Amino acid sequence: ACAPYRRLSLCNKNMVKMDTNNDSKAKHDLLLDVCHAAKYEGNSINTHYQKYQAQYASSVSPSQICTMLARSFADIGDIVRGKDLYRGNSKEKKKKMTKKNLKTIFGKIHSDVTKSGNNKDALQERYKDEPDNNFYQLREDWWTANRHTVWKAITCNA
Repeated sequence: ACAPYRRLSLCNKNMVKMDTNNDSKAKHDLLLDVCHAAKYEGNSINTHYQKYQAQYASSVSPSQICTMLARSFADIGDIVRGKDLYRGNSKEKKKKMTKKNLKTIFGKIHSDVTKSGNNKDALQERYKDEPDNNFYQLREDWWTANRHTVWKAITCNA
């Protein structure tokens, strides 16, 4: 399968550089790092869109930038949720580092939410350990809880 052009340069530089050594900082900075990546991606789309619009004014509709932002937003969501199907390119090392960092951070979040609190039994049942320790249900829930903030970040400069 061919990847859309947007996937060849998805700006996730903050997600690559996430600090996983400091447990508390890593968990609390996850939303910040994802929002920074989204903001940078939205700004990049907006910058390139303006150049594209100037060059191809007759074939560009205003709704195209919304479509581009929505697709990149979905790509970020796939990465966070561990469901990114895109494989390959010269940046494979960064992609593997991002996946590893997210797995580590969600592992720490999983450990916290299943070991304390009033509803730890329910959370232990909901977030059962998976054989590959990717914490997919926890990632889904995190994304659902934070997607509105990430959307604001990706669209803030558009």
